[in-house]
Amino acid sequence: MDAVSTSRASSSVATTARAAEFQPVHGLWWLGGFAAFGIGLSALYAATGRGFGCPFRALTGWDCPFCGGTRLGSALLHGDVAAAFAFNPLVFVGLVALTVTGVLWLVELRGGPSVRPPARIRRITTNQWLVAGAVVAVVFTVVRNLL
Repeated sequence: MDAVSTSRASSSVATTARAAEFQPVHGLWWLGGFAAFGIGLSALYAATGRGFGCPFRALTGWDCPFCGGTRLGSALLHGDVAAAFAFNPLVFVGLVALTVTGVLWLVELRGGPSVRPPARIRRITTNQWLVAGAVVAVVFTVVRNLL
């Protein structure tokens, strides 16, 4: 290999390694979009009292794992944290976790320390997280509708 090929190969490896590293700014873009949608939907409900109907509830008569999410957002906009938690505890805990994550990413972007999950949690695959989330959602739905 000549010097140019070697340089290109090492540059390609370095670029791939950097691309594989998590960049908090990308996560913040996703969180920002999610927050904008949620705040917009909650503000619409707070102003008009109208939200989206739940197809799961229309078909089964049961509350889905997200039912109460719009009312939760409206309660948060009004500063009523207890009512927000009562509308949907699962979504509330998820929003708290996302908020803490977003704050940690902002601190990192401002020059603070990088906070990453332990290595054994990072080894969990996306499919395993999705299955775990689905199990939690099903258990929450069954318990919430039977109690």
